[in-house]
Amino acid sequence: MPNTQQDAPGRFAENILYFARALRAAGIPLGPRSVLDALEAVRAAGVGTKEDFYWTLHAVFVKRHEHSVLFDQAFQIFFRKRGYLERLIAMMSPEMTGAPAQTPEEPQASQRVLDALFAGAEKVEREQQEIELDASFTVSDREVLETKDFAQMTAAEVAAARDAIKRLVLGFDNVKTRRLAPHPHGHRIDLRRTLRASMKGGGALIDLKYRGPKTKNPPVVALLDISGSMSQYTRLFLHFLHAITDARKRVHTFLFGTRLTNVSRALREKDPDEALAACSASVLDWSGGTRIATSLAAFNKQWSRRVLTQGAVVLLFTDGLERDPDERLEFEIDRLHRSCRRLVWLNPLLRFSGFEARARGIRTMLPHVDEMRPIHNLQSMRELCEALSQHGRHADPKTWLAGAA
Repeated sequence: MPNTQQDAPGRFAENILYFARALRAAGIPLGPRSVLDALEAVRAAGVGTKEDFYWTLHAVFVKRHEHSVLFDQAFQIFFRKRGYLERLIAMMSPEMTGAPAQTPEEPQASQRVLDALFAGAEKVEREQQEIELDASFTVSDREVLETKDFAQMTAAEVAAARDAIKRLVLGFDNVKTRRLAPHPHGHRIDLRRTLRASMKGGGALIDLKYRGPKTKNPPVVALLDISGSMSQYTRLFLHFLHAITDARKRVHTFLFGTRLTNVSRALREKDPDEALAACSASVLDWSGGTRIATSLAAFNKQWSRRVLTQGAVVLLFTDGLERDPDERLEFEIDRLHRSCRRLVWLNPLLRFSGFEARARGIRTMLPHVDEMRPIHNLQSMRELCEALSQHGRHADPKTWLAGAA
C-alpha cells in the first residue's frame, strides 16, 4: 500500500500546476516562478480550510483587480466536486480538523475560463473523433467573432477582438469653431494670402483667396462603469478608447464604481497592455458596487468645465443599475446632458431581446440622454462608430420608456 504522506506533495503540486496553466490560458499572466511561489505559500501557510486555500492562491496568482473574477470562476469550477478540495488539503495537512466546508453553488463562468480548464479534454476528444464538415455550410470565424458576446469569448477570441478593435475608425460629426481657416468657398477674403499669390505673377493678375469657418473633431469624454456586472465589457471598451486616443488628442476617460477615477493619462501609453495595467493600478474599486449619482456629481463638480468644451461628445458606459437610486441621479444626469453637445448611453443590457426599462435608475436616466445603444460585441462597436458619424442613424431613447410603460 503506498504511503499517503509521501505521495501527497507530488499530487498536490500537480494539481496546482494544472490550475496555474488554466489561469494562464484564461488570460492571467503566470510563469513558473508563480507556481513555485504558490507551492511555498501553501506549505508555509498550513491551510486547513477551503477559504484559507482560496486566499493563499489568490494572493500569489492575482496581481490585478480585473483578474479576480477569472480566478474566482476558475477556482470554483476546478474544485467543484464535493470533498475534492478537502481531500487535497487533508493530504497536504494531515492535522486538519473539523468537518469539510459546504461547496458553494457554482457561479456562471465565462467561456474563456471553461475553455482554459477543459482544453486538454477537448483536445483528446478531437483526436479521437474525426468529423468532416462541408465548408459551404459553415460561417466564417470573422462573422462569428463579430456577433459573439464579449463575456463569452475565449482567450484567443479576446486577442482577435483586440486586433479588430485597433482597426476601427471613429468618425465624429465635426463642429465649427469661431476661428477662420483657408477655404476654397469661404465668405471672407483672405487679404494676406491674396497679395502673396498676386506677387508670384508680378501683380498683373489678382486671384482672390478666401477664409471660412474652421472645423475640428470634438472632444471625446468617456465615463465607464467598472462594477462587477460591467468589468468584462469595460476592459475591451478600454482597448477601443486606447485606439482612438492614439488617433485623437482630446480623449478623456474616467472610470467609476463607487468613486470616480481619471485614467486619461494612463491610456496615453503606446502599448495597450501597459495602458490597461496603469488604469488597473490607479483604480481601487474595480468589480465593486455602483454609485452612478455620486460619480456623476464628482464629475460635474470637478471635471465638466475642464473637458466638456467645444461641442464635447460624452459616452456613458453603464448598465444603469444604480446601487442607491435617489433624487440626485436625475439632477446630475440632466446637468451632464446640458453641459455637452451629445450624450450617448452605451448599455450592455440591450443585448437581451426582451430588455425593458423597468429599473428605477434606468428610467430616471433615459429622458436625459440623446441616444442609447448596445455595446456587447464587435458588431455593436462598429455600429457605434457609424452612429457617431454625421451619416449615422440615431436611436430615440424614449422608445425604451414607451415599451416598458
